[in-house]
Amino acid sequence: MSTSAREAARDAEANPAFRVAARAGYAANGILHLLIGGLVIAVGFGATEDSDQTGAFRALAAVPLGAAALWALAVGLVALGAWHLLQAFAPRHLSVWRRIGRILTEAPQGLVFVAIGLVSASVALGARPRAEQAAEDLSQGVLTWSIGGFVLGAVGLAVAGVGIGFVWMGLRRSFHSKVRTPAGPGGFALTVLGVLGFVAKGVALLIVGVLVVVAAVTVEPDTAGGLDGATAAVVALPAGPVLACLVGAGFLAYGVFTVFRARYARLDA
Repeated sequence: MSTSAREAARDAEANPAFRVAARAGYAANGILHLLIGGLVIAVGFGATEDSDQTGAFRALAAVPLGAAALWALAVGLVALGAWHLLQAFAPRHLSVWRRIGRILTEAPQGLVFVAIGLVSASVALGARPRAEQAAEDLSQGVLTWSIGGFVLGAVGLAVAGVGIGFVWMGLRRSFHSKVRTPAGPGGFALTVLGVLGFVAKGVALLIVGVLVVVAAVTVEPDTAGGLDGATAAVVALPAGPVLACLVGAGFLAYGVFTVFRARYARLDA
């Protein structure tokens, strides 16, 4: 990244309006997880809804003023993605290895949030995407490559690794480095929500990663679902509906935590 581009990123990162937009992005991400948590619980009770981001967007589109809400989520999520990208490149006084680590952790998050925001905008415009089918189609395409199985397996391991990272952050409470925890009962409640939410999301991502690895090993792209496929896999287990409801409750906790993160997030690079 050139010096002038990095300086521009630092100027944007210091802009108060951009920081407000980033906080709005955390709120939007929290609302999205609340919707997903509700869908996961509904599936646990026997519903046939898609319990992933696209399912949440389609459900929101069906309610009054849903399109306006989708546009609001789109703007917030894209702003949050842009903030993470700035956090990847704007910080100064970092060693080479710390800068590389910052880029590897922040840039992918930024790209993911921007992509999800664009999906929200597409649903507001009338599209009705299905992430589950898209994941299966992409996996099928990758498996046609000569090294497709290795590529898909590596992606699955990476997703599983991110899931383990979320679980670790929850159990270790290392998310405290990202928020200013208030004193008293409010801080305790925020910590509990963070632990439950990070662990639940980590477990879901771990299942998604395992399903992708299974698809790579068995050469069966239909196995490589996203979050909706992970929910279906959980429901198929003994006591699966109960487990799905617990995971959904964890997503609700993560959603509430992230909404509060809009207020308490540390926005210093």
